[in-house]
Amino acid sequence: MLKKNIFKEMNYLVGDIGNTSTKICLVNNNSRIVKEYIIETKNLLINNNINKFFNSVLKKKIKKNILFSSVVPKIYNKINKFLINKNFKTIELKSLPLKKILKINIDNYKDLGSDRIANSIGAFKLFKTNCLIVDFGTATTFDIIKKPGIYEGGVIAPGIKLSILNLSNSTASLPIFELKSNSKIFGKNTKDALNAGFLWGYQGLILNIIKKINSKFKTNFKIILTGGYASMFAKFINNNAIIERHITIKGIMFIYKNLIK
Repeated sequence: MLKKNIFKEMNYLVGDIGNTSTKICLVNNNSRIVKEYIIETKNLLINNNINKFFNSVLKKKIKKNILFSSVVPKIYNKINKFLINKNFKTIELKSLPLKKILKINIDNYKDLGSDRIANSIGAFKLFKTNCLIVDFGTATTFDIIKKPGIYEGGVIAPGIKLSILNLSNSTASLPIFELKSNSKIFGKNTKDALNAGFLWGYQGLILNIIKKINSKFKTNFKIILTGGYASMFAKFINNNAIIERHITIKGIMFIYKNLIK
């Protein structure tokens, strides 16, 4: 009996391997994030960085099953190989019977990223209503979930940071700049002009996509924002948008608790 109670109190690990960054979270049995670890995904390709990244967290008493969402197979495979050697079992969430949690109504399930599935499950289980998740990641994605738990599809637009970098790399004289929310309507210098273009351009893109989705489904979706620019653009959305920076991890946590023994 004592051993069983100890096991129930053990923490577990979940992770999200994204194109830009990888986040690993230590979670307790009450579904509270105890600690998070973040690293640039590309740095996990450098020799010994996976070992350094996981070294401290693997010293803790954690369950052997570790659940990931991953959109970078090469990195996931490296992490998987490392953790197997440490006597852990890694699971990629799309290998689980997710239809028990969320009905996915799209043309090709294989095309849907694990992070977007996790976002959708996290949002619907948290708010239990029609949700539209806007994720400001490497791409800017919009995911539609309707009651009673149906994923209806989404929209993929260029990511803000990547667009800034690509524009600078593709031109001779346009600089990389840090996007600011207090932009003028137009600029009298190059950086102000760029800032205005990106801020108001993405504001228009976001509001227009939300408007079209609401109109299509004849409902006002609850808007959940996550990712790097969520706080910046929340003030432009009049639907009482909610910022949930851990929505992906919360989705993975829900999957772990319900589908992993």
